[in-house]
Amino acid sequence: RCQRWVENCRRADLEDKTPDQLNKHYRLCAKHFETSMICRSSPYRTVLRDNAVPTIFDLTSHLNNPHSRHRKRIKELSEDEIRTLKQQKIDEAFEQTTQESNENNEQNTVSEEGGEEQEEKVVPLTLEERENKDYLKSLFEILILMGKQNIPLDGHNVDELPEGIFASDNFQTLLEYRINGGDEVLRKRFEMTAVNLEYCSKTQQKQMLEICENCVREETLREVRDSHFFSIVTDEVVDIAGEEHLPVLVRFVDDSHNLREEFIGFLPYEADPEILAVKFHTTITEKWGLNMEYCRGQAYIVSSGFASKMKVVATRLLEKYPQAVYTLCSSCALNVWLAKSVPVVGVSIALGTIEEVCCLFNQSPQLLVELDNTISALFQDNDEKGNELKKICRSQWTGRHDTFEVLVDLLQALVLCLDAVSSDLSVRWNNFIVGRAFVLSNALTDFDFIVTIVIMKNVLSFTRAFGRNLQGQTSDVFFAAGSLTAVLHSLNEVMENIEVYHEFWFEEATNLATKLDVQIKLPGKFRRAQQGNFDPDMTSENYYKEIVSVPTVEHIIQELKDIFSEKHLKALKCLSLVPSVMGQLKFNTSEEHHADMFKNDLPNPDTLSAELHCWRIKWKHRGKDIELPATIYEALHLPDIKFFPNVYALLKVLCLLPVMKVENEKYGIGRKRLKSYLKNTLTGQRSSNLALLNINFDIKHDLDLMVDTYIKLYP
Repeated sequence: RCQRWVENCRRADLEDKTPDQLNKHYRLCAKHFETSMICRSSPYRTVLRDNAVPTIFDLTSHLNNPHSRHRKRIKELSEDEIRTLKQQKIDEAFEQTTQESNENNEQNTVSEEGGEEQEEKVVPLTLEERENKDYLKSLFEILILMGKQNIPLDGHNVDELPEGIFASDNFQTLLEYRINGGDEVLRKRFEMTAVNLEYCSKTQQKQMLEICENCVREETLREVRDSHFFSIVTDEVVDIAGEEHLPVLVRFVDDSHNLREEFIGFLPYEADPEILAVKFHTTITEKWGLNMEYCRGQAYIVSSGFASKMKVVATRLLEKYPQAVYTLCSSCALNVWLAKSVPVVGVSIALGTIEEVCCLFNQSPQLLVELDNTISALFQDNDEKGNELKKICRSQWTGRHDTFEVLVDLLQALVLCLDAVSSDLSVRWNNFIVGRAFVLSNALTDFDFIVTIVIMKNVLSFTRAFGRNLQGQTSDVFFAAGSLTAVLHSLNEVMENIEVYHEFWFEEATNLATKLDVQIKLPGKFRRAQQGNFDPDMTSENYYKEIVSVPTVEHIIQELKDIFSEKHLKALKCLSLVPSVMGQLKFNTSEEHHADMFKNDLPNPDTLSAELHCWRIKWKHRGKDIELPATIYEALHLPDIKFFPNVYALLKVLCLLPVMKVENEKYGIGRKRLKSYLKNTLTGQRSSNLALLNINFDIKHDLDLMVDTYIKLYP
């Protein structure tokens, strides 16, 4: 499209510019476009249609204009003239003279008076300025390489080196390598410098890294702004060089109708939830330049203990932006999310213990083999169950909908295996594994832990099928929204009869404890806290009912109500727009009653009812060999979807809801790359700047823009 614009403007001098340069440095007046090419539906700005091409040019007006003799004449160049012109530009680039007028030409704009370029006196770069730019470009290239390849800035630790020995950090080493490889710009710069002098100070490295990070992030944010609507998702709090940070991802639908989830940076975590909410909002709107009026969803994946704080952030954003619906995230199982949000200390401790056990076994293939042997011995009479548990042990089972059910089934095998490892007198296991096995075996055989996981297993059994459907196909999500009432009814019944239910749960816990030879007793911390004022009527059963069962059931009921608000459920009911769901409902749907919440997001809300009728008729009377699209992704990629502008707009907004999964995996790799970076990088070597470059290594970057930005900020 850029090429066609340049051809229509008769600007042969711009033909060798890249689309990226044209987009950033040149502007074309709206007078050159037909009225039909301009879309004025947005109240915020004038937007060109996707196929807009400039066609209105008056190439003769300059003949009658007496002021135009001081301007350049527009001339249609032949192929030979264009080739000659390009060759001259290439030759000039190699001439080291102060008369060059290279990079300032990129800042010229097309004049509004008919596309003619006014003559301006261009201030040429001096030789020193040009060399300085080339030098900075070399530094930026090295930093981008380090980011993409995940090379930490620091090299050897000072403590590792003998006294008197100097070793360069990784950045300086790469600089030296590049100089030795023939980089004349760097060689001239440093040939007279002392050997042990830093080529680029830590402060300068930090400044340049921030510019790299902002420029790369801006490429993604530009696409987000162009698509208007987006959703915000955060992942679990992570440690970046000793400080807690919150990873932030953004969801949007790009120009090719693909739902994407991209990582856009880390936000320093604050212990005070109100301060965190303010900084979260300020960073997104002021620093990153996103308009939260266009935010249509927010979701937060949290570690135990952080849930209440992130809920405050969600509440504050909802107060300002009611359309930013608070939802679950598709990448996290509902039961895991609910368990992490339960404000009971015992549940948080149990979740931490489960993670440590899973991590220990995943670190050692030998331990997994030992566990397999233990499972085989325990399930001799049920090979099918034993094989299923072995398979589960080799997966990330702590993120499953039935995590606590799996744990209860595995508990005896885990304890026997860890006991065997910790008491093995041979040199088969190293000290670390033996030590961890001993500690974790004691944690798993604590009665407090056993009661907690049995109660969680039973309470979360009421939401397991509901949560699994939320991560299923589009039709599963639609019908899950309708089943929430039944789930809440069941949980309310449990709450009303908690005495009876808890009695059964506690009996199951005591049976499991007896099997493991664990003493049934009140927690030591509770008895110590009583300090002689111990109530003799306080039994273990009553204690765990008040401390675990009651608050857990109450919390889960409230969380389900909060996360599945009226707006959220209305949005999910709009999924009947997807043709396969429509077909399952016998095309007897009424989306217009639920779509009113998105009325302001539609291009033609007045015609919505008629358009939905046409949409239903189209699929109801389709040909026999035509399959109904089963997902929003398939519907958005229909060839004739643009004939249904309101349906298209609704589908785009619906797929932005974080509860909807990214159908095409290659567009949801931002989270996977984030996890990979955190897994492969030591905590002390992590950098929020380098992390963004590494995770978004395939995003294009403009070195000239980085250099110009650096010169402006740090002249």
